[in-house]
Amino acid sequence: MDVSWTLWALTILGLSALIAVDFFIGRKPHDVSTKEAGIWTIVWIALAVIFGVGLMVAGESQASGEFFAGFITEKSLSVDNLFVFVLIMAKFSVPSHLQQRVLLIGVLIALVLRAIFIAAGAAVIANFSWVFYIFGAFLIYTAWKLIQEARADEEEEDFEENRLLKSIEHRFGVADKYHGTKLFIRNNGKRIMTPLMVVMLAIGMTDVLFAVDSIPAIFGLTQDPYIVFTANAFALMGLRQLYFLIGGLLKKLVHLSYGLSVILGFIGVKLVLHALHESGVHVPVVTIPFSLSFICGVLVITTITSLIASRKKEAAEAAKAEKDGPDQVAGPADEETRSISG
Repeated sequence: MDVSWTLWALTILGLSALIAVDFFIGRKPHDVSTKEAGIWTIVWIALAVIFGVGLMVAGESQASGEFFAGFITEKSLSVDNLFVFVLIMAKFSVPSHLQQRVLLIGVLIALVLRAIFIAAGAAVIANFSWVFYIFGAFLIYTAWKLIQEARADEEEEDFEENRLLKSIEHRFGVADKYHGTKLFIRNNGKRIMTPLMVVMLAIGMTDVLFAVDSIPAIFGLTQDPYIVFTANAFALMGLRQLYFLIGGLLKKLVHLSYGLSVILGFIGVKLVLHALHESGVHVPVVTIPFSLSFICGVLVITTITSLIASRKKEAAEAAKAEKDGPDQVAGPADEETRSISG
């Protein structure tokens, strides 16, 4: 897709305007209701659909298909980010009315850093086609690691700050409590960060770590920097509302890691096949329509099996509680009766 500097500028201005509107609406700290989160989640998805359809109407049907495939992939990978966001919020004991501000600024930081990643990735791909082998192998390895982690069935892990974040805290100092929406305060004449600023940095940096696999994944679907950037932008900009909408459902998506591993493995194989094709080897070429159908199919199956598994687990726990309940209640009473009679 031939994208002029004017279109780039208009796109960035348009996205900036949407972000400004989102910030203006949510400028006052408050607890986000499920209704509010649901409405805005629908709005962001609708905007992404309008953008993709607009590409098709403009005669860029291939770009449109690549955008939708990239958007769905990035959106599904972003849901995995939410698990870590929940841990970060708990780690720093973020008040519920401040969580939306944390996510908004954190996502903005992530968007800027991802744009840098995308620009670097596009430059590397344009000059070194063999990098597709590396991207493909990395995604296949990541898929295998996801399966290993899912099979391990580990208990909920604690969030650990990375070295960069710790060094920033050490350099600037951190207040011992939240001060509303303030990011910096004066303490004994020294300017120090508030916990709110630390959490925002943690959200942004953590998302960049996730981008290490999501950026190669979307480059496996399209090598157009414009499509890569817009798909990432639309996927990230609705992440804040999605956090509040499905926060309670995250624990029910027990098979999400398996689904994401299948998607990443599929894209990894697609990248290797693409690299072989570019090298002149006659191998099957995976089309965008097939990729889009495969990704959507995996997500639908993963969601259905996750909900079924969660429902069975809840039913089993309820049956166990009902069975053990009378014994647990009667136990102390029997002991008390025996002590009285004794």
